[in-house]
Amino acid sequence: MSSIKGTARLLVLAGSAKPSPAIGQALGPLGVNMMEFCKDFNAKTATLKTSALMRVKLTAYEDRTFKYSLFAPPTSWFLKRCAGIQKGAGAPGKEVVASVSVKAVYEIAKSKQAFDPVLQEIPLQSLAKTIVASAKSMGIQIVGGNSSKKLLVTEGK
Repeated sequence: MSSIKGTARLLVLAGSAKPSPAIGQALGPLGVNMMEFCKDFNAKTATLKTSALMRVKLTAYEDRTFKYSLFAPPTSWFLKRCAGIQKGAGAPGKEVVASVSVKAVYEIAKSKQAFDPVLQEIPLQSLAKTIVASAKSMGIQIVGGNSSKKLLVTEGK
């Protein structure tokens, strides 16, 4: 392989990538063939739900070749989907727009670990705590039995 020309980070719906201005603006300056990327991406994500907003990190090379890695959708995408909302609270901490169960938090953590090699090294409970923090910043309340108390306890409180 030749030297790296550049990298791009994209958010693309699984199985439905098509040449568009958003993809073109990211890939065009790197000399990546948009159609080739879209075909390959759609083939790799064909088994996933088409509403899944996949994170993509693409590396382009001087010889016009490229490689990319797929990562799980952003935590906010999972939380909004579980809570059944379109967007988070306008005033998080003061306003609660929805609630999500502790079980759902752990399911999100497992889903993210399955896709992201870096997250596989992080203990499930630690990952769940970061998801709870994201939920709180979106105005989403975590509900559940006694297990939620362990999850919601922060250091020093």
